[in-house]
Amino acid sequence: GHTTGPSLNNDKIYKFAYSSEVFIDQVKASLQNSAGYRISSGVDVNLLWRNPDNDDDQLIKITVRDVQVENVNERLDTKSIFKGKSTEKIIGKEYLQALQRPIVLQLTRGKVKNFYSYQNEPGLIQNLKRGLASLFQLQLHSGATREVDVSGECNVTYQVRQDQVTKIKALDSCEIAKTGFTSPSQILDVSTKVTSATIYVLEDSFIKSIKAEENYALFLNSRRKTDAKVVSKQRLELKSIQAGPGLIAAKQAAGVIKTLDSSYVALPLVAETVKAECKKCPSLSEQWQSIRKHLHPENLSKAEATRSFLSLIQNLRKATKEEILQILRSENNELLPQLVDAITSAQTPASLEAMLEFLDFKNISSAILQERFLYACGFASHPNEMLLKALTTKFKGEIANEEVRETVVIVMGALIRKLCERGGCKLPAVVEAKKLILGRLERAKKDDNVKMYLLALKNARLPEAIPLLLKYAESEEGPISNIAATALQRYDVSFLTKEVKKTMNRIYHQSRRVHEKTVRTTAAAIILNSNPTYMEVKNILLSIGELPLEMNKYMLSIIQDILHFEMPASKTVRQVLKDMRAHNYERFSRTGSSSAYSGYMTRGPDISSTYSLDILYSASGILRRSNLNIHIFNKNAQLHASQVVIEAQGLETIIAATPDEGEENLDSFAGMSAILFDVQLRPVTFFQGYGDLMSKMLSATGDPINVVKGLILLTDYSQVIQLQSGLRASVEFQGGLSIDISGGMEFSLWYRESKTSVKNRGAMFIAGNIVVDSLFAKAGMETTLEIETTLDFISTVQFSQYPFLVCMQMDRVESPFRRYVTKYESLPSGRRYTSRKGKVELLAGSEYPLHQENSNMCRKVFSTESDSSSSWF
Repeated sequence: GHTTGPSLNNDKIYKFAYSSEVFIDQVKASLQNSAGYRISSGVDVNLLWRNPDNDDDQLIKITVRDVQVENVNERLDTKSIFKGKSTEKIIGKEYLQALQRPIVLQLTRGKVKNFYSYQNEPGLIQNLKRGLASLFQLQLHSGATREVDVSGECNVTYQVRQDQVTKIKALDSCEIAKTGFTSPSQILDVSTKVTSATIYVLEDSFIKSIKAEENYALFLNSRRKTDAKVVSKQRLELKSIQAGPGLIAAKQAAGVIKTLDSSYVALPLVAETVKAECKKCPSLSEQWQSIRKHLHPENLSKAEATRSFLSLIQNLRKATKEEILQILRSENNELLPQLVDAITSAQTPASLEAMLEFLDFKNISSAILQERFLYACGFASHPNEMLLKALTTKFKGEIANEEVRETVVIVMGALIRKLCERGGCKLPAVVEAKKLILGRLERAKKDDNVKMYLLALKNARLPEAIPLLLKYAESEEGPISNIAATALQRYDVSFLTKEVKKTMNRIYHQSRRVHEKTVRTTAAAIILNSNPTYMEVKNILLSIGELPLEMNKYMLSIIQDILHFEMPASKTVRQVLKDMRAHNYERFSRTGSSSAYSGYMTRGPDISSTYSLDILYSASGILRRSNLNIHIFNKNAQLHASQVVIEAQGLETIIAATPDEGEENLDSFAGMSAILFDVQLRPVTFFQGYGDLMSKMLSATGDPINVVKGLILLTDYSQVIQLQSGLRASVEFQGGLSIDISGGMEFSLWYRESKTSVKNRGAMFIAGNIVVDSLFAKAGMETTLEIETTLDFISTVQFSQYPFLVCMQMDRVESPFRRYVTKYESLPSGRRYTSRKGKVELLAGSEYPLHQENSNMCRKVFSTESDSSSSWF
């Protein structure tokens, strides 16, 4: 008559064989070669009490005996860390005694109503007992329900067929106290796939056998071959039924517990947090001394620098403020910037407090360290309110260096966006920072301050800032109008309302006033990238021919690129081109040197990356803007990996040329602006004003100016997985990038030639670690991959004739690519088994194909260069 839960017979001891196994490996690997271990034992179960008023309410006693810890797979004795060691030696006397102390379960209708154990037992031992106790929880009718066990409160589904019950647990529905974090960008993050199933075979209304298995598979989204899995298996099998003690007579379960042992207490069935402490790990200062040579500035484009940076972050996350300050205060100026990158990337309260105490923003001499700290804050993988509050306070206080002050507010913009994306837009610190930036922008009188707040909004991308950005884009001129327009370009298409598009159309077609080419082309890009209407596309096409010389060619290239690269607007463009007024030879035969081209850098099953390169010249042959963008995307998301824009204006006076319409009063200027991993950096100025230009030209060495140099934490994923056996798996995936971007601009009035170069050097290192540490035995796997590469972009212009000659080159050098998988098992005594395999390959360098016109021009440029070099004598 027991229909709701299993029932034991009186006066019997049920003797079971129990095993709990854990396997760690790559997702597609067979379990035979996995790292892991097995804990096996005998388990005795007997009925203590049955409620006289309800047969479905029972107390059962569970005792673990004859515990063994062994290899999960067959191993040679020489490779077994457990061989020749007794269980007491492995687990420890105190832990073993605690594990063998009985627990009592109150089973009501098949569910664990109460879990009784001893109060002060080690957390790990209690969790192992909880893992065993959770197996005895089942219902004998099909259906879905919420159930509390060692994994938390989870959705479970039961399927019952005669004497077999299958329980499917939806692990992603489990509510349990979670620690850890994920990466802000879906592309740089880790995805998981989880399953859990338990099969019960019943006999005589009680359990004959249980087989439980849960699988956790983890994949790096950017490269799904970099993966890991942990498999946990539990087995319980009835071996015999023997005569046992009789029932305890009592009305209430509580009375039975008191009679049995007054030390028993009811504890939650959900696992408690257990922290593994590292006993032989090096101290922070010891580790820093061993790796500091790899973080020397000239080593930053090597993978070893990034590996050292990531391992240092791990140690910094456990360090105190005093330990961090100690290494900061003892380091030299060459290594301090890299140390600041790592400490800020650790993102702990101690690391932030140490940095704020160490850096004195009133002191102009440490401006380089202040900027490195601020950029590391901007790239933070999981920023919190405390960080934004700290920067807001700094911004309101005294800052000696004006460039650092600018960087503070630009980075605040990036933090506002990251916190808003995680649902923190209403946090007091975010509300205060938004109010400060928007309020001060409206009150700003100086152009430099207006630009600074606009750059902050370019990072923040606040919907409420759009009206302000429209005002500045349309009513201002020069850099202010340009920054406002490029800020609007960074918004998602869903925010680009009819009002935005109306304003962009007015700017492009100069309905109210004359605008610079750079702002007009940005307005055109916004229109064409936000689901343009037939008439919008038609009006843009009809304008070609009426524009300044080089802008005609540029807009023509943009339209051709949309068609060639099958961009979203290509369908509408094709419809418009059926109209001969828009599509005719006179319009499409415009000459010039400006161009736009997009192409794929990589195309893979997991992610692809594209580059787009557009260059706009003035009619006199001088560069106005070159813009190189790299985007990374997968099926669900995209990431603006980098943008390098070199801009120049007002340089016509050097070669006695006439400026284009709307650009007659522009001051001489050249500079560079970069976006890195969706964060706008502070722009760098090459020269400002005619006097500065002439002095730089006369003293020019041709050496590139460094735009950004440092170490960035990209992937930052850390989770603790509660296994249903009671063990815990900790998973960490970290990816870092060491980067060195420099750019330069050279003029030769003698040869009437200018050269623009951008060099991107970097090394990437990604490490995935999965560890199951039971404090007495540890098994884990580390999977790593590393790559070093350089991407060069050079643009050469010869303006001795018109149309002038322009050659653009974009090259990637040969790149070493290494990947390794290390599996290990170890004991606290130091005994260890390790298996390692790896693959090293060389990825061929490549010159990225730009359009055919460019290839023809490059041939001419290099032939004239060789002619001029041979005509010296």
